[in-house]
Amino acid sequence: MAQWGKLRFAQERCLRLAGKVMQGLGMTHPGARIGIAASGGVDSWVLLQVLVLRQRILPFPVELFILHLNPGFDPTNHAPILAWARERGMAAHVEVTDFGPRAHSAENREKSPCFYCAHLRRKRLFDLCRHYGLTHLAMGHTADDLTATFFLNLVQTGKVAGLAPKEPFFGGRLTLIRPLIAVEKALIRQAARQWQLPVWENPCPSKDTTARSQMLKAVQVLCAGDQRRRTNITRGLLRWQLGETMRLQPPIS
Repeated sequence: MAQWGKLRFAQERCLRLAGKVMQGLGMTHPGARIGIAASGGVDSWVLLQVLVLRQRILPFPVELFILHLNPGFDPTNHAPILAWARERGMAAHVEVTDFGPRAHSAENREKSPCFYCAHLRRKRLFDLCRHYGLTHLAMGHTADDLTATFFLNLVQTGKVAGLAPKEPFFGGRLTLIRPLIAVEKALIRQAARQWQLPVWENPCPSKDTTARSQMLKAVQVLCAGDQRRRTNITRGLLRWQLGETMRLQPPIS
């Protein structure tokens, strides 16, 4: 742990689980230019911290580039990310958009606000990756997101599908990666507190009514308060999504 300094349990687990996924699936390569989608939420903050620390021990050089798209509800709340990047000498693109208000307006007549906003955000992130010549786009999806997405796909579309930890786009010119896919939200929250990351409150009016959050509540009901059931769901989905060879067994905290 010398290369990381003194770490507490949650911090070390986040780093090691992300590292195991990144190495096992070959998420990066020498000279990779990785854009990190940073929303300001706890997941993306821990993703930033983890990738900065892992950059120090990779056996080859990679570049990190912060991409933040302010959804437009509060055009000033991204100030902490600018200060954080400046202190570490990291390149960053910070942009105030109107994606949030548009998703909640008459312009969006068919989709949920979250779906429409996410669609606009991803399209813009892809444009920025092309503009800056980035080879990778890192997203902060977690094991909880994998669980919610699996059940949403199953219930709403009848498809057995989860979240790909590594996904090529545009003929392989860009690779989307999810380094935190094996890390549970509870562990991420602990690590964020321990690192004292400047997470800010999400001002979106739909933040508590997303399809993923509702599905996670349904999974909790399914588990009926038995944490072992929730653990088994997580481990089973990780083995299915990442492969038996990963041998990933994240702790429940």
